[in-house]
Amino acid sequence: MTKKQHVRPNQALKGVAIITPIYNEALELRRFHKTISALTPPPHEVVLVDGGSTDGSVVIAQELGFKVITSKIKGRAAQINLGIDNIQSPLVMVLHADSAPPVDCVTVIQHVLRDEKISLAGFTPLLSGPDKTRWLTSFHNWIKTWYAPLLFRPYHFIKGGRLLFGDHAMFFRRDDFIKLGGCDPSLLVMEDADLCLKFTKLGRTRLIRRITHTSDRRIEKWGGFKSNMIFIFIAIAWGFGFKHVVSRFYPDIRDQ
Repeated sequence: MTKKQHVRPNQALKGVAIITPIYNEALELRRFHKTISALTPPPHEVVLVDGGSTDGSVVIAQELGFKVITSKIKGRAAQINLGIDNIQSPLVMVLHADSAPPVDCVTVIQHVLRDEKISLAGFTPLLSGPDKTRWLTSFHNWIKTWYAPLLFRPYHFIKGGRLLFGDHAMFFRRDDFIKLGGCDPSLLVMEDADLCLKFTKLGRTRLIRRITHTSDRRIEKWGGFKSNMIFIFIAIAWGFGFKHVVSRFYPDIRDQ
């Protein structure tokens, strides 16, 4: 523990919940179950929030033993909000169904959030598939953590704000999330970036130097160049305040 760290008493002893928004994830859920089963120590709660799947995701998830609740509103923002309403644990990680965090992520979350100066954090994503690692896109995701807030929200950057996304498996304190009003349910894209900005009101947002493995399925479908161009365009549009229209240019591959 460093001298600069402001430790919250007994925080490391408290529970961690994992919230996973799902939509047509039938092909990922068995792998996701193996990911969750491998976590040591295990999370105290795991809640899957379905956004209207049509591929049998809910049935598969329930057969695997997951607690599943259904959101009347499709969209990760609304699904995350509903998940928060249905857990008791004070610490929360939002984990996508196609991602695998470090096996000791529960311990890491407890340790990081002992520092009261950190309001939100996330792991470093490495995008990969069965036979390929997307090093260039992963590197772009890494540097975007700094350059996006520096260019578009310098005030937040100076305050310690870093821009994290769903692939980072972000984690935070449940009470802080509620205090900030949660995710904006009107946002279908970039709800995670919007949430990061909210959390800078309470403290620093931090990127942890531990890897979370994330599927490259979007890049596989679109191609590397097209994917990165879309990512950059979405970031620029969001940066200039067009956050409610960017979803038009970011199709959900699970609908295709």
